[in-house]
Amino acid sequence: MAGREDGNRQQGTQAGTGPAWAAELLEHLRPAGRDVRRVVAWLSGTVGATVALQDAAGNLVAGNRLPLDEDLVADITAGRIASAAWESRERHLRLVRVEHPSHACVLAASRHAPFDRRTSDIVTHTAQVIELLLTVSESNAAGHRLRRATADLRLAILQLLMVEDTIAARRVAAGLWPGLLDAETASVYVVEADPAVRDRVAEECLDSTREDALVVRCPAMDGHVIVVGPREATGEDLRSLVRRHPDLFLGGSVRQSLARTATAYGQAVSALAVAHFRPDKTAVYAERTHPERLMDPAALRGWTSRVLRPLDTLPHHTRAELLATSRLGLEFTAVNAAKVLGVSRNTVRARMERVENLLGTDFADLTARAVVHLALNTQIGLPDAPGADDTEDPGLRLPDLLSGPAVRTWAQNLLGRLDTDTRNPRRTLRTWIAAGGNAEKAAQALGVHAQTVREHVRSAEPVLERQLLAAGTDLYEVVLAHLAVGDLDLPDFRRPA
Repeated sequence: MAGREDGNRQQGTQAGTGPAWAAELLEHLRPAGRDVRRVVAWLSGTVGATVALQDAAGNLVAGNRLPLDEDLVADITAGRIASAAWESRERHLRLVRVEHPSHACVLAASRHAPFDRRTSDIVTHTAQVIELLLTVSESNAAGHRLRRATADLRLAILQLLMVEDTIAARRVAAGLWPGLLDAETASVYVVEADPAVRDRVAEECLDSTREDALVVRCPAMDGHVIVVGPREATGEDLRSLVRRHPDLFLGGSVRQSLARTATAYGQAVSALAVAHFRPDKTAVYAERTHPERLMDPAALRGWTSRVLRPLDTLPHHTRAELLATSRLGLEFTAVNAAKVLGVSRNTVRARMERVENLLGTDFADLTARAVVHLALNTQIGLPDAPGADDTEDPGLRLPDLLSGPAVRTWAQNLLGRLDTDTRNPRRTLRTWIAAGGNAEKAAQALGVHAQTVREHVRSAEPVLERQLLAAGTDLYEVVLAHLAVGDLDLPDFRRPA
């Protein structure tokens, strides 16, 4: 056996019989060919040997396992010698140290014929190529881990914003993106792409916004990228991106306080549905007359305080958690709300059931969902609003809020758009809402096919300019309109609403 001290390895040895094998070896450094196992297989075929690449612990990295002397392997991996050769009548063995960013390996080649200058050079140079490939692989892996950690951190910040914990969100963001969330308001955008290219689109969103926005791969929708943009220029940056790619769509919210990120997200998703029908593939949530804006603000705040008062007995963090979860759970499915919040769907359902029990109502009833949704959206502004206490008129109830002239006129005008349709979709819609959005139950009550119910509800969407088949703000406004004109009964609450 012969060994050579570390540091004396021959560098840049020229092949003895020609450069053909060197050209083949260098091909493995091309991006499409960077595979250590392929290099080891190539070496085996080129020198006619059994080849093994193993680490200091004896784990086989590539090739076929060989019986190697443990002490010799330890000397090589420890750096005491750089290479070794061993011969017997049946076998000739070459071992070469392979540097690795985290630990050294041994490249061993065993064959029946002796190693000449050419085959020895091939083994030595192959070890050098493997070193490069392992270094690149380790670097790529580290870069991937860093990108993954950064993406997880962005998602965590978004989830904090979704539950209105803006203080914690700012603290988390300050470490990597100082000043990102210093603004009090922001717009939320949703970029839709083919799921197969979403990662690339997310990177382009980061580049387009120059990392002045929070860019998150949506945990609920595989093709969506969520962008929270405190800067006014973010919208134009994203529109420019959409113009460059024919397969992208963009929906945006109006500016909201950071505490209303969940509301802004719902607006962006609603606008995204409209963007699919726009020539420029972009849309911003259209500000329109919402029923709560037609109600007396002080009376609405007082009513909201009374409706949500059962939650006031809870610890502050528990109350905030239940309110934020319910707000998202009423806008989206439990599964999607869970993904956005980073919890299980059972957790979302359990929290919403607790709110149901505290309020004494049933979220299977669409009218109850609409009323609680109204209270939750109003409640967001309560901490900074005057008069949100027991000084409000204790006798004012939901019927009083809905019976105001402005609200009734709005409701009559909205639902009146359906009266010109001879199929009477207004009756179908009313029955469908009363059945909790269940087309089969509504069909039984009307004596028609369930598909007919779905078609009537779907045909009402463009007329009312609201999405109805997906739970959310649009549907709840239509439910409130039915309550205001008396087409539906008010929901039951254990405490009078």
